[in-house]
Order: sequence, then C-alpha cells, then structure tokens
Amino acid sequence: MADALSFELVSPERLLLSREVEMVVLPGAEGDIGVLPSHAPMITKVRPGILVVFENGQPTERIFVAGGIAEITGERCTVLADEAMPLDALDRAAAEAQISDARDDLADAKSDFEREKAEAQIALGEAKLAAIAAGSPY
Repeated sequence: MADALSFELVSPERLLLSREVEMVVLPGAEGDIGVLPSHAPMITKVRPGILVVFENGQPTERIFVAGGIAEITGERCTVLADEAMPLDALDRAAAEAQISDARDDLADAKSDFEREKAEAQIALGEAKLAAIAAGSPY
C-alpha cells in the first residue's frame, strides 16, 4: 500500500490488529483524531468511543475502545486500549446492566476511590450505549 501507516491496536489480553492502513480515526481526549502517514508525533489519551480503520478510501474496521493511550509518529500509530471489541459485538442489555450495577456500587461507595471507580463504569456503559445508538460515523 503506497503511503501507508503502520497501525497496531493492543488490549491487555493480546494484540488485536497489526497491519498497514491508509488512515485511522481514533477518539482522542480532545476530540476525534485522523491519523495519516507523516502525522506529527504525539501521545494522547483515548476516550471511550469508536476507532475506525480506513483502507482504500473505505472504513474496514469499526472497533469500540474503552479508553487508553495512543502513540503517533509519522510512520506508526499504536493504540494501547483498556478494552477493545468490534462495534457489532456491543450488547445493549450488557451495557445497561453495567450502568445499573455501577449505580448500585456508587450508592454503596464508602470512599472516593470506590465512587470514582463506579462513576468510571457508569461513563463506560454510557459510552457503549452511545456507540450502539450512533453506529459508525463513517
């Protein structure tokens, strides 16, 4: 592939994707980031949302990431995701149960740490529901 970008998506369990791509759009902390070859080097937080891989001008992969970190150089984009799954693998009932359980945990929280953990789980469940509702923006 001419003018390609080396892309890797890694979860705590395994390497999920490693190949040459045309472009990656990832949900950065400050907004979506389109990464093309020759991108300026940067490291950014990844917020929960949809990561989209493009090849030959078309989206080929749509993956929900639950947050993480991305390292971008002119030749490579590596995303270390907290959790990642194909967009079509998201389950509305499971996300709603996650939110419900986290709200119960929040009500029972006895420390700041427990409250922050429950709030993070609520936000993640809500991000999953938003991704299911929106589908892919591309």
